[in-house]
Amino acid sequence: MYKRDTAAATRRRVNQAGRRHFDGGKFQPVDYPHRLNFYTTPPTEEVTLDEFEQWAIQRLKVLTEIESALFRNKTPDELKSILNDLLKRHLPLDANSSRSESLTAQRRTDHYSHFILRLAFARSDELRKRFSKAETILFRHRLMTDDGLEREGFIASLGLDWERLSDDERSELESELKAASGGKKNLEPTYYKIDWEKVPELVERRMVFLKRGMAYVPASLQTAVVVGEFTNHLDRALELTARALPRLDEDERLIPILNHLSHGFTAPEFTSDPNGTHLPGTAITAASIDSLLQHFPACMLHLHTTLRRNKHLKHFGRLQYTLFLKGIGLSVEEALIFWRSSFSATPEDKFNKEYRYNIRHAYGLEGNRRDYKPHSCQQILLEHAPGNGEAHGCPYRHFGPDNLRAFLQTQMGVTDSSVLQGVKNDNEARKYHLGCNRVFEWKHREELKREKESGKGTVKETIIHPNEYFLRSWELAHPDEVQEAAKKMEGMEMKDEVMM
Repeated sequence: MYKRDTAAATRRRVNQAGRRHFDGGKFQPVDYPHRLNFYTTPPTEEVTLDEFEQWAIQRLKVLTEIESALFRNKTPDELKSILNDLLKRHLPLDANSSRSESLTAQRRTDHYSHFILRLAFARSDELRKRFSKAETILFRHRLMTDDGLEREGFIASLGLDWERLSDDERSELESELKAASGGKKNLEPTYYKIDWEKVPELVERRMVFLKRGMAYVPASLQTAVVVGEFTNHLDRALELTARALPRLDEDERLIPILNHLSHGFTAPEFTSDPNGTHLPGTAITAASIDSLLQHFPACMLHLHTTLRRNKHLKHFGRLQYTLFLKGIGLSVEEALIFWRSSFSATPEDKFNKEYRYNIRHAYGLEGNRRDYKPHSCQQILLEHAPGNGEAHGCPYRHFGPDNLRAFLQTQMGVTDSSVLQGVKNDNEARKYHLGCNRVFEWKHREELKREKESGKGTVKETIIHPNEYFLRSWELAHPDEVQEAAKKMEGMEMKDEVMM
């Protein structure tokens, strides 16, 4: 009974916090007749803290990947392919015509996740701009891929202040409309009169005819107008939410979640396999670590080379590297062998007294027996900046420009000046994980090309975790082992189905 009451109270508090602080809209039960949403009505139903956080994380993965794709100058077709794959996995929205039983659940998740992130990202002007841009691109993609009839129904439901041009008016203005159409011989059958201030981009590019403060917009440009309306509405709503933030009085458990989400837009988080990477057909041992360095990201390669040179690492470096090795499949027994041999200048008694316990603790075998996960890029970037004599952290963030360039050239083997300049630009924009991805793509350019040409490659999200970097690198170098492991897994699943 206590747990049930507590959960109910939590749902009420999550719900009430949202009602007080979104943007002052009318609060009423929400149904979802359309796939698309302008997010004008804040959600009011009860949700659990787990739902609150999980839905937001699902959307955050999509938005951060949109931003990453833009920063890496992906083409429109590449971005479309990335979004199709991402949305299918993280934020699906089926059309009404699909008759899917999940329609309401999908649209509820989409609705809530937008407003939760709106709360998290209204906290600074920079976050508001980035959130608005990513959400606009997401909305445009969904609008362009929506069923034609359903799209028309959605646009009609918005009640936008548009006036359809009559046939007589269209004939009267035929020459002016043709002049604004870029020399097209035939006029489009449908035009709308819209306040010119609502379509500034079309006016600036001289794509519409202007008369008495009204822009005459052909139906083919309707999408641009709807997207513009969406952006304008969202920007206003974010400003209203920002003004309400000083009066924010959510349940105290929401505040760390919102802070965590806003940090996640700076460096998204990756959930690693709690059981480690465990490479197919490969046993990770203390003796094999040096043979795997070609697959290490810069942060872990720097820790390893520092360890080999100094025969020692300070506390946060040991912790960061131990958890990474744990994540790639190094057992605690092999970890103890690895660290003991690496600390060769340390007497046996001192090693057992000062380091053995901490290694076992990182594996959840001492103390509170917590199963610590490998550090994500987000943790490495935001927690425990390295001081003098420390080797942990992220080289892309914590190295100076000259030291980083030298490290990438000598340790990572980067010889392409355009890649080095790109990393420099990424760092100046504080997109550290994109610099890391840029190096990964250059180092694996031949494997990625071969994978793409074979038709076996799939759209991959931006790497946001050192262990993910390692796993992808190893898989690209060992496609046969990966394929064989996939066949074995498929066979086991089929066997389980037969037994059931």
